Amino acid sequence: MRKIILFILAFGFSLFGYSQQNMTQDSLLSDTKILLRKENSGFLMIHTSGFGAGFRMGKHLTGYKKRMLEFELTGFKHPKEIKSINPYFENSKSYIYGKMNSFFLVHAGWGRQKIINSKPYWGGIELRYFYSGGISMGLLKPVYLYILNETNDPKLYNITIEKYDPNKHFSENIYGRAPFQYGFGKIKPMPGIYAKVGLNFEYGAYDESIKAIEAGVFIDLYAKPVPIMAYNTNQNLFLSLYLAFHFGSRSN
Repeated sequence: MRKIILFILAFGFSLFGYSQQNMTQDSLLSDTKILLRKENSGFLMIHTSGFGAGFRMGKHLTGYKKRMLEFELTGFKHPKEIKSINPYFENSKSYIYGKMNSFFLVHAGWGRQKIINSKPYWGGIELRYFYSGGISMGLLKPVYLYILNETNDPKLYNITIEKYDPNKHFSENIYGRAPFQYGFGKIKPMPGIYAKVGLNFEYGAYDESIKAIEAGVFIDLYAKPVPIMAYNTNQNLFLSLYLAFHFGSRSN
């Protein structure tokens, strides 16, 4: 995935020089097109630590500059997450040993976008660069596990659902991960900030519709380390490369 994103970024920057030679021609062509000032798009995202989705609203300030408002929700996977299974019990369920919390990121921010190379009237690809930033609300959802409890019969165990506690639960008495819905009532927020920068490749055939691929990087910063794993160093700064697919419409 990193190779794909780096290739797209390199390709985009290579177009920058070409765009400078064609700016005059593109400006003349743009004068004959109707400027659609408002746009809305949804997007799906894959990044180096998970997946996400979001919504973006934009408004043209000029023919080449745009103001944006965006919202997105994405999951975050700690690099030390490794699935395990209890080998001593049949039908045991997989789980991630040492994982205390599932971590989700909610971004709400503002930004600007500017055209580098405009699309000719007959079609093609329009290249833009953008930057944005704002509030990052981290959400920590506790992990719940199926736990084996001994009985008077050494061959029989009672299975209970408990919040993972690294001081009480070990590989020997963990039967597997409990259903995902456990823990939603105990979600804890972690406020922070984020910033994002990248390139947007608009390839839609019609100005009224949005079809674009976006590649870039975003960074999240929190006041204190985010407790995801019990036996690994947790951090408060997260850097991710991402690739997103946008679909939407434009209007006046």
